[in-house]
Amino acid sequence: MDIQRPSNARAKKIKRIAYVTIAVLLCAGVTLALSKLKPAAPSVDASTIWPDTVKRGPMLREVRGLGTLVPEDIHWIPAQTAARVDKIVIRPGHLVQPDTVILEMSNPETQRDLLDAEYLLKAAEADYANLKVQIDSELMTQKANEAAVRSDYEQAHLQHDVDEKLQKEGIGAEVIAKLSKVKEDQLAIRLKLETERTAVARDSAKARLLAQQSRVEQQRALYHLRQTQAQSLRVRAGITGVLQLVPVEEGQNVAVGTNVARVADPRKLKAEIKIAETQAKDITIGQKATIDTRNGVVTGHVSREDPSVVNGTVTVDVAIDEALPPGARADLSVDGTVELENLKDVLFVGRPVHGQADSTISLFKITPDGSEASRINVKLGRSSVTTIEILSGLQVGDKVILSDMSQWDNVDRIRLK
Repeated sequence: MDIQRPSNARAKKIKRIAYVTIAVLLCAGVTLALSKLKPAAPSVDASTIWPDTVKRGPMLREVRGLGTLVPEDIHWIPAQTAARVDKIVIRPGHLVQPDTVILEMSNPETQRDLLDAEYLLKAAEADYANLKVQIDSELMTQKANEAAVRSDYEQAHLQHDVDEKLQKEGIGAEVIAKLSKVKEDQLAIRLKLETERTAVARDSAKARLLAQQSRVEQQRALYHLRQTQAQSLRVRAGITGVLQLVPVEEGQNVAVGTNVARVADPRKLKAEIKIAETQAKDITIGQKATIDTRNGVVTGHVSREDPSVVNGTVTVDVAIDEALPPGARADLSVDGTVELENLKDVLFVGRPVHGQADSTISLFKITPDGSEASRINVKLGRSSVTTIEILSGLQVGDKVILSDMSQWDNVDRIRLK
């Protein structure tokens, strides 16, 4: 006889619903867990990065720039008059003395002006000599007139004395004594006038001679000027040194003031260094500097700072304090480093690729085991050529990546392999 079993369909349905619910909850949990997981950190070859360790201690602040050696004494020679270049006697590179002729020029008008000035000077000198003879003659005539009147006065004075004595003795008449007195007084007045006239004639002669002498000096100065202009057609070096530049060619016409040659003293060179305008604000006169000529390093000091900015740089002159190495010459490219200050006790690290003074940047800090690096914000302070001050964000012993990590700007963590 068959026995009917109880139905379990409802139990199976409940069990099936429970399984589905558990599966759904499990999928939701896995999805939620996966959504909270951080993305996998990209791998970076450790040999391609440039790490450095944060240190505390003294930091020497420096700025660096490229430049050239230039002579301290540069002598430009301008054309003293308009002329035509006939011959270039020597070319750049020659050693020259002050009287060395560099080039020869010509100007017919200059030669003509020199002859005219010479004749005018001779004419003025002749006029002066003629005037002097004339004045001497006039002065002698006046002195003769004064002497004649003085002689008449002396005679009248003696005659009056005689007439006065005769009158007192009762021999001579009173009227005769009075007449001789009148004559003596008149001649005294005439003698005084002639004496004054002689003095006036002497002063007039001096003034006339001075006036003519000034005209002579004027013509002499003009003659010397024309002579100098004529002599300047043979252009001379003027100083001992090296001829650096002759910016004219034979047959060329040059105007007054045109520079026709440049001479420099090669024994005295200085360095002109171009410093970025953002780094030049702390440079002052007298700061110590070093110049790398690529054939040796010499020391110097800042002697001048250009007040203007050109193409984003400031020109700084460095005077050389010691002998330059062999091969140093004008226009040689050099590297210059200026020491700004020595910071005694600061937190510092090597300068990052994009690290600027007084800014905040993000750097990758390497974990102690060296397997990973995480991005952190670092506040920077004063900078030098190869180092920079740390104000906040890092501690002594921290290791950071200084090389360019711009390709990882979209991640905050990298793995080092």
